[in-house]
Amino acid sequence: QVQLVESGGGSVQAGGSLRLSCAHSGTGYSAYFMGWFRQAPGKEREGVAAIAGPSTTTYADSVKGRFTISRDNAKKTVYLQMNSLIPEDTAMYYCAAGFAFTLRSTSYSYWGQGTQVTVSS
Repeated sequence: QVQLVESGGGSVQAGGSLRLSCAHSGTGYSAYFMGWFRQAPGKEREGVAAIAGPSTTTYADSVKGRFTISRDNAKKTVYLQMNSLIPEDTAMYYCAAGFAFTLRSTSYSYWGQGTQVTVSS
């Protein structure tokens, strides 16, 4: 059984930064590909970033150069560092674990409960 718990969301002004964390409980953490997704009200869930090994990452075009995904296998935690935040980044952010290196949500099997990020102008 895999459980994912996100933390680190909050409210920030445009231009600010937040660091999201996702703690994984259960076995086999290092075998999973990990991803961050977000969903704004009235919009579909979209992939933000995904990570396989420490140097194998992919990002949505909308966040490239601003967001950085990383993982600490010893702590079984994945992070999303978000810089230069803009109001369009406002959404519920979810962490997910799966067996494919992709930004497609359908490829992920396990999901956290989400953490809210709100960026004001």
